[in-house]
Amino acid sequence: MATASAAEINAGQGHNEFLFSSESVNEGHPDKLCDIISDSVLDACLAQDENSFVACETATKTNMVMVFGEITTKADVDYEKVVREACRRVGYDDAAKGLDCNKCNVVVAIEAQSPDIAQGVHEGKSEEDMGAGDQGIMFGYACNETETMMPLSHYLATQLGLRLTTVRKDGILSWVRPDGKTQVTCVYRKDENGCITPVRVHTVLISTQHSPDVTNEQISKDLIEHVIKPVLGKWYNDKIIFHLNPSGRFVIGGPHGDAGLTGRKIIVDTYGGWGAHGGGAFSGKDPSKVDRSAAYASRWIAKSLVAAGLCDRVLVQLSYAIAVAHPLSVFVDSYGTGKKSDKELTAIVIKNFDLRPGCIRRDLDLKKPIFSKTSCYGHFGRETEGFIWEQPKKLDY
Repeated sequence: MATASAAEINAGQGHNEFLFSSESVNEGHPDKLCDIISDSVLDACLAQDENSFVACETATKTNMVMVFGEITTKADVDYEKVVREACRRVGYDDAAKGLDCNKCNVVVAIEAQSPDIAQGVHEGKSEEDMGAGDQGIMFGYACNETETMMPLSHYLATQLGLRLTTVRKDGILSWVRPDGKTQVTCVYRKDENGCITPVRVHTVLISTQHSPDVTNEQISKDLIEHVIKPVLGKWYNDKIIFHLNPSGRFVIGGPHGDAGLTGRKIIVDTYGGWGAHGGGAFSGKDPSKVDRSAAYASRWIAKSLVAAGLCDRVLVQLSYAIAVAHPLSVFVDSYGTGKKSDKELTAIVIKNFDLRPGCIRRDLDLKKPIFSKTSCYGHFGRETEGFIWEQPKKLDY
């Protein structure tokens, strides 16, 4: 297993090459558990009432889960049951793992949506004229580094986390427990035209919760053979630096090890540090909240532009005002890789996409209870899940 000092980190890089790292977290990470619970509450509301307005937050610590926020819905939801079932799906069925879904204390503190917001956003308005649920800025990003048009560093980090969950739930590695984090550093090369190309994987970091009886040697061996090699595939090389459970022991995990909160993994949820982020979290929010729906639309736009061959990578920004339907601004940056100018690309976006919140909700089919599927392993680059924002739109230009 290779290791490196700070002086060796940049060794072996060629001209115009640089390192970039992205991280991900497993569904058993306490923050991600909270995202899953919040989206499970949202799905439970939408399953009975597609016009539910939901802003649900979750917090967790040892033996406790609290859901709180504002929900207006015709649905009859047993929130405590939803919470316990979400914890069980993740694998928290024993206090030794960090939380017992059957015995933990569940606190519910949910009120109705403010009538001040309701009258400004949706009451008495058609779907097309529905205003944004809040102000804010949202970003979308896409590139040609991978088939999913996601940055390689983030794609690999996310897939390592997913694989950790798979080997746990499928019984391939019996010692793996729900909590865990991954991080991948890649070597990139940038040419004079702004095009970025991944060269190789530089470093892989995995910290995974484990049963108390497994040795560090077994952990490293199993992670390389059953997690890292299957995920990296052609990107696996003998120069990779590994940091596998570098703390030496990770038995106490989940909500027992750390408190969890909804919305604390917004870079994990998006592009792993590439592009930009407006700061708004996704989970627990219905699609009237543009923090979520317009971020999905921005990704849809970005991926459509790259898929059309109009640029190699691109950043798209939208901005909104509460209760106002049309976006306040649309911004496109192709990093100098565009086949057309950024001004022309912006005009193509405005021509091809109706970016009013109600129209985004309609065009991306966001009234369905699909959101618990989005809440772990990234909201983007998930081409097998049927998410419309991952299906490039044919552009008229």
